[in-house]
Amino acid sequence: MATARRQEDSEVRRAAGWVSLAAVLVAAAPALAQSPSATPDGALFDPPEGCTVFMTVQSRGCHVANHYRCDADPKGDQWRADFDQEGIFFVSHTDYETQWIESFDFFPLVRQSLDPGAADPASFSELLAKGIDTFDFNLTKDDGSHSHVTGHDRLTGNNVTIDGIELQETEFDFTETAPDGSVLRSANGNEYIKADWRMFFSGPSEWVTAEGNLPVDGSPKQFVFPGEPGFRTTEPIFDCDAVLSRREVAPTIRPAAVRK
Repeated sequence: MATARRQEDSEVRRAAGWVSLAAVLVAAAPALAQSPSATPDGALFDPPEGCTVFMTVQSRGCHVANHYRCDADPKGDQWRADFDQEGIFFVSHTDYETQWIESFDFFPLVRQSLDPGAADPASFSELLAKGIDTFDFNLTKDDGSHSHVTGHDRLTGNNVTIDGIELQETEFDFTETAPDGSVLRSANGNEYIKADWRMFFSGPSEWVTAEGNLPVDGSPKQFVFPGEPGFRTTEPIFDCDAVLSRREVAPTIRPAAVRK
């Protein structure tokens, strides 16, 4: 399954400044209490207890992601916390095959999880072995709403090097529909994978929603590791002026998250 699950959401307003998202999550549902806390401007990201950040990725589109693993999870599971200029807005959890296990949108808080018994589970192993992976699965939000996701990832055969890291390019197609068959969102474009990390990274794509079409490029620009400047930062640094200008033109159409 491709990584760039971008959901359009409204501008996040924090009228009272930064709040403890951990406290919000605990109040919302005990099962969500392991999601991370928000941090003030200039602070470092702190993952939940028992979890360790292993990489920070600065990307185009004014987006920075902190990737972490948790001791209590099955081997191969990974988490990612996404930040824009206003703070944390999305957390995702994937497994060894890069299946989208669960995700958390913030403001308002919504959890979406993978339904059991997928017709065609996403498989990173199949993508590497065959050069293409199709997927067909269902998702459920904690408000009871359901959706159906289909699509594919395919290796293009092209390799790119970004910040000294060699990545393989993929081509993807993704459609999410409501139970009545109406299209909630769809996208196609390119992404990148790092095979030995078993990870996807966003690339240039075109997203289609009820509000209109939106070209997006969330390609990584910097990979930051423990001990390096910028590790665990919550402040994005690339294209932020451009993102602010785009919001003034079309504030209701904005990529808010990645699919994995």
